[in-house]
This record gives sequence, C-alpha cells and structure tokens, in this order.
Amino acid sequence: MNNNKPITYKESGVDIDAGNHFVDLIKPLVKQTSRPEVLADIGGFGGLFSLNSNKYKRPTLVAATDGVGTKLKLAFMLNEHDTIGIDLVAMCVNDIIVQGAEPLFFLDYLATAKLAPEKAVEIVKGIVEGCKQSNCALLGGETAEMPGMYSGEEYDLAGFSVGVVDNDKIIDGSTITKGDVIIGISSSGLHSNGFSLARKILIEKMQLDLFAQPEELDKPLGKELLTPTRIYVKSILNLIRDFNIKGIAHITGGGLLENIPRVLPQPCKAVIKRESWNKPAIFEILRQGGNIPEDEMYRTFNYGIGMILIVPPTEADDIIGRLAGLGENACLIGEISPADSPSVELV
Repeated sequence: MNNNKPITYKESGVDIDAGNHFVDLIKPLVKQTSRPEVLADIGGFGGLFSLNSNKYKRPTLVAATDGVGTKLKLAFMLNEHDTIGIDLVAMCVNDIIVQGAEPLFFLDYLATAKLAPEKAVEIVKGIVEGCKQSNCALLGGETAEMPGMYSGEEYDLAGFSVGVVDNDKIIDGSTITKGDVIIGISSSGLHSNGFSLARKILIEKMQLDLFAQPEELDKPLGKELLTPTRIYVKSILNLIRDFNIKGIAHITGGGLLENIPRVLPQPCKAVIKRESWNKPAIFEILRQGGNIPEDEMYRTFNYGIGMILIVPPTEADDIIGRLAGLGENACLIGEISPADSPSVELV
C-alpha cells in the first residue's frame, strides 16, 4: 500500500470548483437586491456599502443576527429549499424594524457537508426574495463545506443584517403609558419558531403525512409548515412616517408573553384579550394534538400575531386602516395598564 499518494482538498470532501460555480450562478440573483449605496459585486473579501449620512442628523446603526432553527428539518424532509431563505432574512430584518430602523444590507452563512450548487441556488433565491421584500441589499455571504460536521445533504443557515435610524427617531417604548392600545398584525403561520415542539407533535406523536391536507387547512401540511415568515418592514416604515408608534415587538421565540415586556417601560403591563383575533387552524391542530396548555401556546408560538404595535388610542383606527391598505390584517388585541413591572396579562 502506497501511503505517499497525494491527497487533494477535493478528495477530503471540499470542492473549490463547486464553490466557484455556485458564486457564478448566484451573481445575477444578488444583483436584483442592489441599492445605490452598494459599491461592489459579491466575491470580494468584504461588502462595501456607502452610508448616506446626509439623510440623518445622528445616524445610529442597528444590527441583528439569527437563523432559521429546526424549521430546516421540514425543508429537508420535503426537499423544498426555495423559501427557507425568506425566513432567514425575516428573522433579522423584523428585529431591526422594531426600533424604527430601515434595514440596509444582509449577509448570509450557509454551511453544509457537501455543496450542491443547484440546491444552494434555490436557498439563495429565497434569501434574495426576502431582501427584495425588505428593500435590503444582499451584500455578501459565506458558503462553507464542512465534511464530518453535517450529515448527508443537510445544511445550516445563519444571517446578519444592519439598518439605520436617526437617533432622535429610535422607537424604544419609553413613551408608552397607561391607556395606550395594542395592535396585533397577523402572522403567516408558525413563522420560524416552535418547530421542535411542532415536529414532536405532528410527526412523532400524530404521525401525520406532510404531503396530505388536513380538512382544517387549505393546503398540504408540509406547505403550511414551510409558509415563510412574513416580513413587515415596508408596512412599518410606512406607518412610522405618519403615526406616533410608541413601541413595536416582533413576536418570535417566547411568543407574546416573553416578547411584549421587552419593549415596556416601568411600570406597566400589556393586557391581551385572548379572543380578540382569529387563530390560524394550524395552531389548534397543534394545541389539540399535543394537549398543550393555553399559556404554553402563548409562550411557544406567535399564535397568529407576528408583530405588535403600541400606539395612542386616538390613532388606532387610522393605523389599522392604513395597514389594511398595505395588505396587512390587523386588529386591536389589548391595552396598557399600570403594573409593578413589565408583564403580560391574558384576559
């Protein structure tokens, strides 16, 4: 046996040529997200973005990073990869917009055991769509082949976004007071949270067929679960231009119970009326299938509300009307009351 035979990087599981081919394939996709501030194409060591500081008296950068979580498992099981990138962008830009900041650019990280350029292009198509929905430039990214770290054709995704807001216009919840009202904006479904529990109930316990359509749903179960996270950036940027939006919360991991207190000042609480909005059918399937206590539903899932706004009561009707015109489904779901510490009360 000849132990001196040369071993190439490709033989160890990393194909540089496949990576170069992938970059060539996605260049025209990435160009669709370009903004005037972008100074170079992808492929360099860093993305260049020229901030137009003349638009702001005191420009403040806002950054967020996130992943998609175990929703990826559903993409693997269904072999559908063209929308998971929307979720990736959404989880970052929706966090940025809650402080009143406009997302400027996005970067992604894709790690896999072996790069399949065609599948990776499908993933990037979703990322590009998410960037277009949020008017955010896809400034760059990283693709890593890591044999031995991932199994088969599985992959992981992470993202990072930067936005900007004038320091005097940061929305931080500090002006929220007793009597303000809470508007809930509908989610598109589970978004990207609670999938470990959802998979345990639907697949392990109930053993449902992802390709079948339960009578409660208007699409097959797998399609329902993969429905991408709604991106609220353009709608909220429209609102903050004309209305007094005192606080915004992105309802992600922790649900309404954990996320609303993050924007409440001392001392007040959010009183949420449980029956004030219609919960999508997928949540009732999960609740019944897992015999989940209601408070656990509110803590684990968004329960049909993807974003909440805290506003003066005098502006609520106009804001809800504007949201309807922007294609959002919104309604009053509660109000702010005095309390010793920030919290949520379900009534």
